[in-house]
Amino acid sequence: MTRFLQNHYAMTREGARDLNKSIWWTVLQFLSFMLPIMVCTFFTRDVLRVFSGKAQDLSWSIWAYVGVSLAILALIYVINYFQYGSTYTRIYDESAKTRIKLAETLRQLPLSFFGQKDIADLSSTIMEDTNQIENLFSHNVPHVYASIISILLMAVMMFSFDWRLALALFWVVPVAALVFLSSSRYQKKVHSDVYHIKRDVADFIQEGLDNAQVIQSCNEEKNYTGKLNAKLDSYENYLIRTELLIGAVLNLANALLYLGLPTVLICGGTLLARGQVDLFTFLVFLLVSSRIYSPIFEALSNFAALKYLGVRIERMRELNNMPRQTGKEAMHPKGYDIVFEDVDFSYHEDDMLTLRRVSLIARQGEVTALVGPSGGGKSTIAKLAARFWDISRGRITLGGEDISKVDPETLLQNFAIVFQDVTLFDMSVLDNIRIGKKDATDEEVLHAARLAQCDAFVERLPQGYQTPIGENGERLSGGERQRISIARALLKDAPVILLDEATASVDTQNESKIQQAIGQLIQNKTVLVIAHRMRTVLGADKIIVVADGKIIESGTPKELLEQKGRFAAMVEAQSSSA
Repeated sequence: MTRFLQNHYAMTREGARDLNKSIWWTVLQFLSFMLPIMVCTFFTRDVLRVFSGKAQDLSWSIWAYVGVSLAILALIYVINYFQYGSTYTRIYDESAKTRIKLAETLRQLPLSFFGQKDIADLSSTIMEDTNQIENLFSHNVPHVYASIISILLMAVMMFSFDWRLALALFWVVPVAALVFLSSSRYQKKVHSDVYHIKRDVADFIQEGLDNAQVIQSCNEEKNYTGKLNAKLDSYENYLIRTELLIGAVLNLANALLYLGLPTVLICGGTLLARGQVDLFTFLVFLLVSSRIYSPIFEALSNFAALKYLGVRIERMRELNNMPRQTGKEAMHPKGYDIVFEDVDFSYHEDDMLTLRRVSLIARQGEVTALVGPSGGGKSTIAKLAARFWDISRGRITLGGEDISKVDPETLLQNFAIVFQDVTLFDMSVLDNIRIGKKDATDEEVLHAARLAQCDAFVERLPQGYQTPIGENGERLSGGERQRISIARALLKDAPVILLDEATASVDTQNESKIQQAIGQLIQNKTVLVIAHRMRTVLGADKIIVVADGKIIESGTPKELLEQKGRFAAMVEAQSSSA
């Protein structure tokens, strides 16, 4: 059973083993709740014997029943204690492992995966899906299996008493189950639809939050809120319709279950009148019939909840089965030259190639500039060098080591990166810069910040370098955010530097100072620079012109200017524009 649970619910082996224990403890819990009914039944039998003259005194029996009752209470307490521990504490431990496993999976996925998924989608999976799975595993899954097992055990026990009354008691169970299971496919579809409709609403809200400025600037608030209200109304109406139908099916099954009690009364009364059963047996079945149908209905209700669990389990399984970027955790490069050998790359398997047969060398101790029209593939080349994606064909090496065989975290220890799209966190300026080197002292962080010209704006902040800057640095300008990113790279001091429009958002006055800081940063290192302003790359050692995913020119600035090709035309066009 452990293997079945592990495969069916995408659990760890230890988690499946704990769930198996939880199911059996819940079975014992359900059976223990029948013990008081059995005690009452036997006590009723003894009372009837006294009234019929078959027994004379109940004084001794009363004390025996008191002792048995106390023992049963103690047993119920012990069983519930272990059931709670196995069902809740262990399941919560498994939930924690699931979250850690999910985080590890996301950490190892290529950036191509995140390009296909939006933030709302992933956030919902990480937060809501795991919470729902935890709740269903702790409250529903053990009870479903335990109810089924308990009912089967009770059926065997009751058929051993009297098969006729047992048949009258249990004939409603397969009928109610058949009614419920007849809607099983519809329930699965409904839960899948609800899941995706809810995701669509969350995505639309996230999109509105991300583009709030655009919506306001274009006077689209009314249009946006109208669409949102329409989506919410549609979601609400769909929930009402589907829950009404599923609720009707469940209540019909419940009504059918309770037909068992009058069946037992009619059948038992007839058999009792004919003398084919005794009064005690008839009372046993009456007492059991008053209790047996509740766990059966609970099993059906929990089984309905499991349909919703299946959608989320499939989502988790999809994430866990995604191809991951792995590799060796130690690398020993011979220098830090970056070499592309006939590299092809596509963001998605079914898309056209973004890069075609790209071959280049970015040597250590040199500045290699990537220039060309927007969308030509410059940033893609820089990100592939850091293995943000895996290539479709060819080979990329760093110091002779094939980067596709190196763990991305190990590889990125050798890179300091400043991209045009800066990512900051909702913490202080000092802590944002320290991300470049976690064990850096405050003096090292402040030195890097001064080199990146951060003092100019930090001194205006209320708490200086300890000032929280908001989500993604919302309290700072684009140039200020970029200077923090440059300070990170300066602090990391890695042997390979990737600069993608590193000073694009910086004013002219500070740009020259930052260029001096970058000049200190890149000494004796492998540097890939992406720039649209030609004057910023005229001092590079080598220029590579990229257009339409191909390298069309390569050489020193002087050589390319003399060739009167694409690079020379770009320089002339920008000079004329200036």
